[in-house]
Amino acid sequence: MFRAQAKALLPLLGLGLSTPLWAENFAAFSDPDSAAEDNEEGQTGTAAAGTTRSTFAPDDFARFAPRSALDMARQVPGFSIRAGDGARGLGQADTNVLINGRRISGKSNGPVEALQRIPVEDVVRLELVDGASLDIGGLSGQVLNVVTSSSGRIAGQFRLAPQFRSKGTPGQFLDGSVAIAGGGAKTDWTLALENDSNRRGDQGIERVFDGAGALIDIRDEKANFNSDRVGLSGSFTRIADNGNVLNLTGQVQGFIFRETELSQQAGPGFAVDRVRTFRNREDEFNFELGADYQFAVGPGQLKLIGYHRYEDSPFVSLVLTEFADDSAPQGSAFTRDADEGETILRSEYNIAAAGGNLVAAVEGVRNFLDIASALEVRDGAGVLRPVVLPGASARVDEDRADAGLTYSRPLLPSLQLQLSAGGEYSRISQSGPLGQTRSFWRPKGFAALDWKASPALNLAGRVERVVGQLNFFDFIATVDLNQEREDVTNADLVPPQSWNYEIEASLRLGALGNVNLLGFYEDITDIVDQIPIAGGGQAPGNLPSAQRYGITGDFTLLSDPIGWKGTRLDLSFALRDSDVIDPLIGNRRRLSSTVITEFRTDIRHDFGGTAWAMGGNATWQDNAPSVRLDEISLRTETFGFASMFVENKDVAGMTMRASAANLLDRRNLFERTIFTDRAAGEIAFTERRSRDFGMIFTLAVEGSF
Repeated sequence: MFRAQAKALLPLLGLGLSTPLWAENFAAFSDPDSAAEDNEEGQTGTAAAGTTRSTFAPDDFARFAPRSALDMARQVPGFSIRAGDGARGLGQADTNVLINGRRISGKSNGPVEALQRIPVEDVVRLELVDGASLDIGGLSGQVLNVVTSSSGRIAGQFRLAPQFRSKGTPGQFLDGSVAIAGGGAKTDWTLALENDSNRRGDQGIERVFDGAGALIDIRDEKANFNSDRVGLSGSFTRIADNGNVLNLTGQVQGFIFRETELSQQAGPGFAVDRVRTFRNREDEFNFELGADYQFAVGPGQLKLIGYHRYEDSPFVSLVLTEFADDSAPQGSAFTRDADEGETILRSEYNIAAAGGNLVAAVEGVRNFLDIASALEVRDGAGVLRPVVLPGASARVDEDRADAGLTYSRPLLPSLQLQLSAGGEYSRISQSGPLGQTRSFWRPKGFAALDWKASPALNLAGRVERVVGQLNFFDFIATVDLNQEREDVTNADLVPPQSWNYEIEASLRLGALGNVNLLGFYEDITDIVDQIPIAGGGQAPGNLPSAQRYGITGDFTLLSDPIGWKGTRLDLSFALRDSDVIDPLIGNRRRLSSTVITEFRTDIRHDFGGTAWAMGGNATWQDNAPSVRLDEISLRTETFGFASMFVENKDVAGMTMRASAANLLDRRNLFERTIFTDRAAGEIAFTERRSRDFGMIFTLAVEGSF
């Protein structure tokens, strides 16, 4: 045993180091010209129509002992999966992942879920492709195409990750998944059962100060947030002998959420004289179905796409304050049952034209949200009595149709162009005495260029006119009992629009790694933020204009070229800012609750000649305040969150990883100021909270069968 441990430690001392396969192959697969030709029988698709930047074989990821295509995708140097931003309909692609050159016909059941169901045995290769060179509208910059081929047998994988915290939170025992996949020469299918389980919590002191800054209340608080999202998802693909392609995806989920906050309260220097208990619970059910069928029509290919999603989410919120002197309790109860759905029918006709490719698309969408809500408040005797909350029970419907043309072609061997132009018509209606029906016409489109400036450098630029997606919950009156906030109804919301500008640079550093940088600027009209409502109150509404801008980056650096074998360092960052005119005061400020700064670093070392690896990560984030007409609040944390892990990739054929997190003892911070008159700067009171949540210990077990 001692000899085995000593052998595992040799690489740390610089002894007995061997070059991992990752570094040996990196220079080769960073050059697309060096990729081997694919001759796999039963291959279901490629990105041959696009320009490939880099190609990765499954062996390139062997050191990480991947179990699924997702494990491989997360190790692609300088690449981060973009899971989608909730774009309107299925129009332009809003993710940067393809499977066999095709988009994934899903939204919540998106690229992460689809890749997680694909076993490593079915992965032929991974390709980084120029998005603008593909015949898929909406893609630019680097896009990951995962090429698969059925192994001809049923393969499975499983994961179980129990977690424990050192302070005030129950154990998390049921976080895990199991997935199987199979198929043949013409078919592929996957099926997965997963529970995304969370047991979180924190505890600490909150202090309340009056408008003059004097301490008036002390609260000893403890909160728990427990959830389980259990889902069954799957996919099916069949390629007919004539080349027609059928894709089916589906998912059904149940979401159970429970939140409890206990607050023992007293004036400074006094014993606890009241206890406040807050509870939230939600029992959600949802399902999603997607299908597309592609076949030849005349000189081109026609794809028909159908999608439907439905969700039912009953929600209950309760707050109760009990007093030590046995006086009548205070509190309230808010209940809401929300049904929402989205149905999409879309067609795309793809044809060679004018030296390139032309895609004509037509889409129809039906969205709805139907809410029934009720508010009760305790009277002087402590009995719950109904309270009228106008606009809290209503239905919002949107009918939308859009059409567009997308044209792509190479201008030069190293320069790819993609153009799109179109528009949409939408009709939004809200029921009830405060509701109304309105119609809108909106133009949209984009222009994108991908330029291979050198064998190692790719540049991509994009200009786009975007129509944003409204959150239908913003139309409906609601209350937040915990923070004592109320939003009235606002039937005048309109979808925001923006001009978006992006430029991306991707630099391959050979055996040393990859660098990817993205700069963006958004000029937005009708941005949604908190505004005063005519007739009294406040709610989400439209402001005339706003700007968002920033830069993001992903770096992957490998140690082998500098003589230290087996270490990989990943760095990612995002620097963002925004600008909007406050509707109450008229000054310029940041958009509410946006993330300003994010940093993350991951380091991993694989010990050559052994199954052992170790590493860790550190993150830091800075947020903008949330601004309401009568309140400014900020959620943040003390500096840095760090973790470390030890991994063995062959424990009876399984991978086991033990990790410890929150090594820097980060604390959750919250501060908010309530104003009697924010425009005049008159403060009613201020709350300042600091809570800790202790160390987090996880033991993850992964295997294949």
